[in-house]
Amino acid sequence: MSVRRSSDGTGWWAAKVRQFATHLHPRERPAERRDLDAWLSPAQQELFASMHPADRRHGLDVVRRLRAEGWVDGDVLLAGLFHDAGKGRTGLWPRVAWSLAERYGSLPRRAAALLPGFRAALDRLDRHPEASAELALRAGCPARTADLIRHQAAPADAAGEALHRADEAS
Repeated sequence: MSVRRSSDGTGWWAAKVRQFATHLHPRERPAERRDLDAWLSPAQQELFASMHPADRRHGLDVVRRLRAEGWVDGDVLLAGLFHDAGKGRTGLWPRVAWSLAERYGSLPRRAAALLPGFRAALDRLDRHPEASAELALRAGCPARTADLIRHQAAPADAAGEALHRADEAS
């Protein structure tokens, strides 16, 4: 696992505080759902509906940022929407521990894994890119979408970089 550090860390912390608050009170506007109905297949709508409310909100935010950057490629937008579909009903505190471990190294993860129920949740978070990619494929998303999701932490091209930026900022 790589440790990502920015020069001052304020952007990372601001994004994580925003994600924390959104996790507590995720909201989807009716217009956002109507927009999804217009471009998602029934199987993709079903996958979206099955996601944790906070992951749905986050996916919508990632898509909004991608569009603001000028991305119209459906594969990229689908990756933005579904990149966290495999997290499932993981609780808030394991997500916090996992994010801190991504940022600061393995100590927060090792400490959290000692808490009841955290080890399985952290393992699910570790595996979520692959799980999300498989769910996207089963919902009829293109292989390119699945590849973008699968490699979200280590993007291989401009589309992957855009997904990563939008994810980190949302």
